[in-house]
Amino acid sequence: MKVYEALNWASSFLKEKNRDDNAGELLLRHYMGLDRAQFLGSLREELEESVFEKFKKAVILHREGKPVQYIIGYESFYGRDFQVNEDVLIPRPETEELVYHTLNRIQKLFGNREGLKLADIGTGSGAIAITLKLEKPDLSVTSTDIYQPTLLLAEENARQLGADIRFIQGDLLKPFIEKGEKFDCLISNPPYIPDGDIEWMSEVVTEHEPHRALFAGVDGLDIYKRFAEELPAVANEQAIIGFEVGTGQSEAVRHLLQQAFPNASIEIEFDINGKDRMVFAEIGF
Repeated sequence: MKVYEALNWASSFLKEKNRDDNAGELLLRHYMGLDRAQFLGSLREELEESVFEKFKKAVILHREGKPVQYIIGYESFYGRDFQVNEDVLIPRPETEELVYHTLNRIQKLFGNREGLKLADIGTGSGAIAITLKLEKPDLSVTSTDIYQPTLLLAEENARQLGADIRFIQGDLLKPFIEKGEKFDCLISNPPYIPDGDIEWMSEVVTEHEPHRALFAGVDGLDIYKRFAEELPAVANEQAIIGFEVGTGQSEAVRHLLQQAFPNASIEIEFDINGKDRMVFAEIGF
């Protein structure tokens, strides 16, 4: 079997279950160990039987609903590969924009000030924290997560990518409140999907990705409400707070932050698709 024939088989096989037929290319490139340019140049070559067998099993797994990223074990984020498994949410492209806007705000508001302390709350794979540290090495970065296996994977990603980050297991901001620790920048992509949305969401998500990283009460705002209560105890007099939010939640999250920080400047940022995706609070500037 030639490479293009295997790819055509996968495409047809996945379309029958309305899966993304592009997954076939991602999986085949993975098992062939090729980048996209190399892969496109190999389409008329014979595919090794052993490679096809691995590929076939992976395509069947994806057809049954397992995300491609969990099959191959990684996802790309901000140009780097992060290990993922079913203990962590798969990093999304929209979250890259949270990192981008955070870096811009740090530069705009703090300039070249040294010793800035940043915390990433609910770190998951560590994609946000590790990327921020690698993009701005002078940051002192702390990551938290409530679930130990998740934290272990984030630590492994930091080790492999060479990011010096402090990891703490704990529930939102409690570890810092208990120690009286404060930060210049607090960032989070928390769970924000309303519980009822599970009825219409793809089983690729609901049957594989961790629900604790997805769902947050009737309106999806449970975690933001807790943040609004806890943040004043851990934010420095001058601080940046940045959240990723679900579509249509930005005004509610803006209101929560404004209640917590009456004098802060609160701004909603839209993602590349025009959706209200981030809310930032600038405190004391």
